[in-house]
Amino acid sequence: MRYDNIKVAGALLFVGTVQFILGFVVAEVLFPNYNVSKNFISDLGVGPTSLIFNSSVILFGLSLVISAYFIQRAFDSRLISALFTLAGLGAMGVGFFPETTGMMHVISAFTAFSFGGLSAIVSYKIQKPPLSYFSVLLGVLSLVALTIYGSGTFLGLGKGGMERMIVYPTLLWAVGFGGHLNGYSMDKVKIKKT
Repeated sequence: MRYDNIKVAGALLFVGTVQFILGFVVAEVLFPNYNVSKNFISDLGVGPTSLIFNSSVILFGLSLVISAYFIQRAFDSRLISALFTLAGLGAMGVGFFPETTGMMHVISAFTAFSFGGLSAIVSYKIQKPPLSYFSVLLGVLSLVALTIYGSGTFLGLGKGGMERMIVYPTLLWAVGFGGHLNGYSMDKVKIKKT
């Protein structure tokens, strides 16, 4: 039944990520005078769009945590499963602890950002090229952007634009990886222990 676990993990990852991307975009559009360069992403979680943004990021995190369970069952990879779980808990924390809560929000966002990037990198173990290469590249881009952002450098993108350079690569990877898992067939299943 490892095959079924792969399909469930892929579906959860794909649907959870896509609904978050759509909720994110809707929140940006509906938030009055929101500026993607000047505003933090998490500003969407405390204003008039808080219900949309917070519920969508919580669902995204929950989909990561549940998919981690099915990835563990399918691939017997504790490392990948642990990274997914931590990224998911971080994302859920962003929704449960909006930016007005201070340090809990910062810890949650950092957890989601860092473990999301690491998840993308380590997932190469259960993918085939070229997707495995793209996953590593997107994870590295996310972590490099996080480091640059943490130094207070925004590369002319503004704080919101630079923050998106952390988040977008991971979201793109998650959609691609979810689709990849959904595309597995029994004769192509690649089981690896890490």
